[in-house]
Amino acid sequence: MFREINVAGFVLKNGWVFCQITFLIYMIILAVMDIKRRQVHLGFLLSGIIWVILSVICERTVSTGEIIAGILAGAFFLLLSKLTKESFGYGDSILIVIMGAFLGFWSLMSVLFMAFFMAGLFSVIMLLKTKFHKKSKFPFIPFLMAAYAGGIILNGY
Repeated sequence: MFREINVAGFVLKNGWVFCQITFLIYMIILAVMDIKRRQVHLGFLLSGIIWVILSVICERTVSTGEIIAGILAGAFFLLLSKLTKESFGYGDSILIVIMGAFLGFWSLMSVLFMAFFMAGLFSVIMLLKTKFHKKSKFPFIPFLMAAYAGGIILNGY
């Protein structure tokens, strides 16, 4: 009546799906940290490199050039963090570098487009409710996480 669940077999057969789901869990944890403390633990943030390495084992179908371009796109955000004196936080930028290496350039662009769209919509709503002013700051990682989750559901990266 019940079949034995072979976790190793599932992971081997659906490697990329497994990597995506575990990366989403990693991002959910980061989003909660960002909401609660407005900062993320650097050690945990950098543990995202594990998923970049695992993505090779998980049979991701992204070219090396696309991965390099994704990392360079993330590097742009690191520069932006420095130039804006962290108006755009280093934690956000480091996560974007990791996401660029994990997803590749085009999927990263899709995530960033949706994340900035949602953050902009959130800002407008909060400004209209007068809970924010022009200089208000809010965590961005939750928007990256939501955009990534939406992309998995709609697009399947």
